[in-house]
Amino acid sequence: MKTVKAYAAFEAEKPLGPYDLERRSVGAKDVEIEILYCGVCHSDIHTARNEWGGSTMYPVVPGHEIVGKVTAVGQEVSKFKVGDTVGVGCMVDSCQKCQNCEADLEQFCENGMSGTYNSYLQDKKTITYGGYSSSIVVTENFVLSVSDKLPLEGVAPLLCAGITTYSPLRHWNVKKGDKVAVVGLGGLGHMAVKLASAMGAEVTMLSRSPEKAKDADSLGAHHFELTTDPKNMKRLKGSYDIIIDTVSASHDYSAYLNLLRTDGVMVLLGVPPTPEQIHATSLIFGRKSLAGSLIGGIKETQEMLDFCAEHGIVSDVEVIPIEKINEAYERTIAGDVHYRFVIDMASLKK
Repeated sequence: MKTVKAYAAFEAEKPLGPYDLERRSVGAKDVEIEILYCGVCHSDIHTARNEWGGSTMYPVVPGHEIVGKVTAVGQEVSKFKVGDTVGVGCMVDSCQKCQNCEADLEQFCENGMSGTYNSYLQDKKTITYGGYSSSIVVTENFVLSVSDKLPLEGVAPLLCAGITTYSPLRHWNVKKGDKVAVVGLGGLGHMAVKLASAMGAEVTMLSRSPEKAKDADSLGAHHFELTTDPKNMKRLKGSYDIIIDTVSASHDYSAYLNLLRTDGVMVLLGVPPTPEQIHATSLIFGRKSLAGSLIGGIKETQEMLDFCAEHGIVSDVEVIPIEKINEAYERTIAGDVHYRFVIDMASLKK
């Protein structure tokens, strides 16, 4: 075991603070990583504040958007060596045996994947602790190669926001000429715009906020449409092949389903607090689909990182020291970030 510095949430109502964390020794198939940057995901906030059905196991060390350098490898590790630049996303293990794992869909492991924090390893006893720490030890199969071509602080959020948006775009085979609409311009939405545009799609940002038009344009959106104007929504009927919906606030799904072409699909990435109602006719007329998507598997996440390196894509970030994490949580909730906070973990050593 090795004691490392970290930041943890100790109770739902209290701010995060310093924590001495015990990391396991490097096993035969393990990779030890010095964490350089860790992104701040909204999931971190929900978990730290125990907002997901009382599931938080305190103390919890959040963080699943991790980029760093390999500092040690086990004797059976073949893919990585000391000094390599690597990443760790939302998972650190899965059973590796079930049908989904064998199909490179570890995120849907039938025996339960091991989340990077507030989860259990495959022994179902050992609690996982995330990237708000100076180092982490992860089994080789869940470590990802990161290109040094890109600024590493901008790469960190790709491990969650990047793969969450890349996976549905790939699954529904978005290609040159497809008309893609993105609902919501935040941490997920800004990545969906960048990725869909790089895939050759004609991208429209759908938003309730006219002030976001300039940002949408700078991110690569070809069009910007206000959804608060009924005439606008009527004009856009039947316009899009796929809609990526990143909004977690309550909203009318049927209004957006109406914007799909025949055989179009609307993919939900956001999770509103209460169930939404839709009428069956919103799907029946036009043979439309309403689907959901999580992250991708490890193979697809590596593919996403390689795609981003090839196309020069990173997240737009604001880098903070670890001592500003509580302020960053409040600003994230208020929407006061363009578009992702990333912690410089060197600040943890001070």
